[in-house]
Amino acid sequence: MRKSTLLKSLAAAAVAIGTSFSALAADPIKIGSVLSVTGPAAFLGDPELKTLQLYVESINKAGGVLGRQLQLVHYDDGSDAGKANGFAKRLIDDDKVDIIVGGTTTGSTMSMAPLVEKAEIPFISLAGAVVIVEPVKKWIFKTPHTDRMAAEKVFEDMKKRGLTKVALLSETSGFGASGKKETEGMAGKMGITLVANETYGPKDTDMTPQLTKIKNAAGVQAVFVFGLGQGPAVVNKNYKQLGITLPLYHAHGVASEEFIKLSGPAGEGVRLPAAALLVAEKLAANDPQKPVATGYRKAYNDRYKEDVSTFGGHAYDGLMIAVDAFKRAGGTEKAKVRDAIEATKGYIGTGGRVNMSPTDHMGLDLSAFRMLEIKNGDWALIN
Repeated sequence: MRKSTLLKSLAAAAVAIGTSFSALAADPIKIGSVLSVTGPAAFLGDPELKTLQLYVESINKAGGVLGRQLQLVHYDDGSDAGKANGFAKRLIDDDKVDIIVGGTTTGSTMSMAPLVEKAEIPFISLAGAVVIVEPVKKWIFKTPHTDRMAAEKVFEDMKKRGLTKVALLSETSGFGASGKKETEGMAGKMGITLVANETYGPKDTDMTPQLTKIKNAAGVQAVFVFGLGQGPAVVNKNYKQLGITLPLYHAHGVASEEFIKLSGPAGEGVRLPAAALLVAEKLAANDPQKPVATGYRKAYNDRYKEDVSTFGGHAYDGLMIAVDAFKRAGGTEKAKVRDAIEATKGYIGTGGRVNMSPTDHMGLDLSAFRMLEIKNGDWALIN
């Protein structure tokens, strides 16, 4: 009788253990995200969230990752860096996420950075400033091209056109402020003279005063605007209203179809550096980015009936790099996942070919940028 009871107990324990292991195996992989879905940076954050939702759903339908489903846990910081910090703490302490993909803006990302580093959790940012990855922070990576790269690409194009005396107009946000600093540094290295240097606030609705100063500055040959959100489109309209005819450039913080719509006819002739995603169908047939960019573009268009933006593309790349890292790490152990992200080589994404290393937590070079121009209300590839 005792033997029978013992066998039953052992059998029950085995079932319980088996059930426990099954439950453990079935636990979802939690992808945390803090994005600017509303507020001044909404046209960046909205497509980022939609992209994450689209591809988490798609990956789960295909069986998940390592036999586990993905669970997206996301918060909207309203383009407020202070709120981003609070949400990052919630993702880490309460939601127990395995990785964070996003913030949208440089300000939000940098407000989250100390928490992420302290908690030792992998974080892939979707923001642009070089300060995110320089100096290298052990647990932090990013997918977009940097502000420094944007300045270099713009100045490279200007010099081809014989333009060396430039006026800079930058936003006072984290992205704009970092862009201003990097542009000033790059100008000296590339033989560009900044003959005017003005700023505007992220919520300003009229940049006429700054542009009037630029218009009256002696020797200006071209204007470079460093900002994101709706402000740069306002600049375009004020530019035309003041009758300024100098070549006008923007940074990659406005690389979307929405920027063209917001600018209207005032956007014609504007140039900026951007990922190949915006001109996916215009890429050469043998371009390795073409199938990735066209595939993402079709999936996003089919689901949301909206034009794509490079910002959604940054989210796609961040998620795919994370998924690949989970697979190579063989699980969600944070240190192993971090190491796998840092070892990413040859990933072809919407932003370019990514080759990360212990000294480079972005992995893109200048060739990942394409110079585009708005022509007849559409993006045209310059080079």
